[in-house]
Amino acid sequence: MKMAFVIFDGMTSMDFVGFYEAVTWLSILKAKEDVSWTFCADKAEITDDRGLKMKSDAVQPNLGDYDLVFFPGGLSTRTLRFDENFMDWIRTAEPVSYKISVCTGALLMGAAGFLNGKRATTNSSAYELLAPYCAEVISARVVRDGHTITGAGVTASIDLGLYLVEMLTNTETVLQVQQKLEYPYYQAGKLQDVYMPT
Repeated sequence: MKMAFVIFDGMTSMDFVGFYEAVTWLSILKAKEDVSWTFCADKAEITDDRGLKMKSDAVQPNLGDYDLVFFPGGLSTRTLRFDENFMDWIRTAEPVSYKISVCTGALLMGAAGFLNGKRATTNSSAYELLAPYCAEVISARVVRDGHTITGAGVTASIDLGLYLVEMLTNTETVLQVQQKLEYPYYQAGKLQDVYMPT
């Protein structure tokens, strides 16, 4: 499975890192074959919303060459969704099997047309912004509609990553990853389209 992690100026690093930490265990544990990942951006180096700089592996690659594309959020998504050059690049992910976002990364997926007719979630502060792009905004940690999966705000990225691990493997594997992360809040074995831990 070839994964593309889309990074961009003004993103929230916690949105990215929680998901990244969880799903890359698929490779470390050899839970799936041929797992690889690429940090993709619209330029060689990006700066997050607090000044952390990150280098990309690939500048504007064709996202359609990947099996999974992940979009983090951040305040900058509110303006990036109107940046036609940036969005033209994001739309190259159209044929990708798994399109995944957390927080306001859903605004990028929505503006690209990936949420048309689908249920989705985002940071609670952006429900009204997301509503025009999807069929229904759901208040939940994780929402899956087919192979399109969205997570709520910031720390939900960890839940989202664990959810995907369980979806792609099994409960035993996600429990192993959960233990590695020392994250007691994800409730394994509740793999439903709308994940709302109790």
